[in-house]
Amino acid sequence: MGIEDLRTSTRGRVLLPGDAGFEQAAQPWNVAVAQTVAAVAEVADAADIAAVLQYAGAAGRQVVTQPTGHGATGDIDSAILVRTAALNHLEIDAEQRVARVGTGVQWGAVQAAAAAHGLTGLAGSNPVVGITGYTLGGGFGWFARKYGWAADAVRAFRIVDASGRAGRVSAESDPELFWALRGGGGDFAVVTEIEFDLFPLPRLYGGRVMWSADRTREAFDLFTELTTDAPAELSVWLQRYQIPGAAPTVAIDFAYLGEAAEGRELTARLDRVDGILADTRGVLTPAQIGKITAEPTDPSPSLSRGELLTDLDGAVLDTLIDAPVAPLLNIQLRGLGGALTETRPDGGARGPLHEPYALYMLGLGLPHLLDDIRARFGEILGKLAPHLTGTKPYTFLAPGESAAAAFDPATLARLQQIKRDRDPNGVLRANFPVHG
Repeated sequence: MGIEDLRTSTRGRVLLPGDAGFEQAAQPWNVAVAQTVAAVAEVADAADIAAVLQYAGAAGRQVVTQPTGHGATGDIDSAILVRTAALNHLEIDAEQRVARVGTGVQWGAVQAAAAAHGLTGLAGSNPVVGITGYTLGGGFGWFARKYGWAADAVRAFRIVDASGRAGRVSAESDPELFWALRGGGGDFAVVTEIEFDLFPLPRLYGGRVMWSADRTREAFDLFTELTTDAPAELSVWLQRYQIPGAAPTVAIDFAYLGEAAEGRELTARLDRVDGILADTRGVLTPAQIGKITAEPTDPSPSLSRGELLTDLDGAVLDTLIDAPVAPLLNIQLRGLGGALTETRPDGGARGPLHEPYALYMLGLGLPHLLDDIRARFGEILGKLAPHLTGTKPYTFLAPGESAAAAFDPATLARLQQIKRDRDPNGVLRANFPVHG
């Protein structure tokens, strides 16, 4: 059986190099990442996935699954790329506070469906991010300080394993694989559905307050004040922007799980800094969570780097607050803590985060800028070295980095053993494989 025979063994569309639409189908969300793959299988169902995996096992090829391609690395030469947009079923059980969601669904759709019942999932900040890669990598967004990792809210997965067998994985049916899938990445099975807890959200207050860059030090002081004494219901991020053709700015973004009056009181100190350029504070629904940061929802070229910080002392201040942002577009600080620090006996592979802050840096991924952006990353990280732990969330990994940076040695060794047990021939490949 040749790779072209996948067309007759699957119901979904299979595209090969040279076919009309192949380049577009192979392109991930980050258009700065090039993927040289042997085929793109736009699967229709679990049976299609099984057919692709069985062919790949026999042919000695790898299979990479990317519902949206937000975490693509480009390091998948000659693999078969599986797209799962057709697996888009979405069911909300409001009484049980549970969602059952196909692997092709994006967070915006989940949030809109849950909001109709006064519920929320543990979504990130961008509505077009897929639920699957985000959750398999742990997943933390605006509600993580209150409720923890998205991965730990999962009740069950429906999967197709490396040999092509379909099944349901839960704490009862397969505790070891269930543990690995909750935060260990996509190296162990192809997920076709996730069943996860929803949380009550009767009220949500949040938004952005923005100033010109000359208020950066004052905004930083507010950020540190807010994150030092914030209740778990309040999450706060600091953003520094240098958009080409525009004046540099600084912003504080926040989300508060509670009544608007309480949220206004908790964040009233933002009004102490004069010269507000924009103020979007207000009542939101879970479906509107993406409005806070207003991140791009169309594919775009980017280069990013994420780290965890132990503190925000003077060296951090000099490097991240006083120095120019350019040639980067954005320097972001997130306040962590809360439920993210908790060790859960029934938790997944992700485990707790003890660092109080996350750093995320973003540049425009155009060829003529890449060297300068990488150099700036290196300069910043070199100066911050004493304040970096060397580990980071799996979803913060960038092309060229290893899954080893996301896990402690014992967790990584356990994940690697599960990989050997469940996929001894290495048919499945995550964007960041645990096996090196």
